[in-house]
Amino acid sequence: MAVKYKLYQDVREQSEQYGLWYGRAAYQKDDVTTTNDLAEDIESETTLTKVDVKACIEAFIRHINRGLRAGNKVKLDGLGTFKCGLRTSPAKSAKEFTAAANVKGIRVIFQPAVTVDAATRKRSYDILDGVKVREMADYHVDKTEPEP
Repeated sequence: MAVKYKLYQDVREQSEQYGLWYGRAAYQKDDVTTTNDLAEDIESETTLTKVDVKACIEAFIRHINRGLRAGNKVKLDGLGTFKCGLRTSPAKSAKEFTAAANVKGIRVIFQPAVTVDAATRKRSYDILDGVKVREMADYHVDKTEPEP
């Protein structure tokens, strides 16, 4: 298995990258691993039942939410850290800034756990260990050069 990608070409005429090709991660409708799938996989490797695993996953999600609601970062060793980020509008002064008037939205930010190779200083994401990449087989892309 691998992360699939589709090719796309920059066709913005004003772009410095006009005509260059890029890969973009692509997923099909059924490229989803569900909580149920995870529970079955974990059940097969442990003494827990599928129902127990699902209950643990649901409690796990509730407790991540509880930590975020408390204003904390939630760090999961080997996975990464969840934290909240805000979308705000500006105020003319610090005194005029209020949550009610200036906070427009809240989002979750996930920072994956990173390992840094001491010799090369290359960073790698622990959760992506062993992940491969390949081109998606069932799509069509015209690989001809764009008109100048």
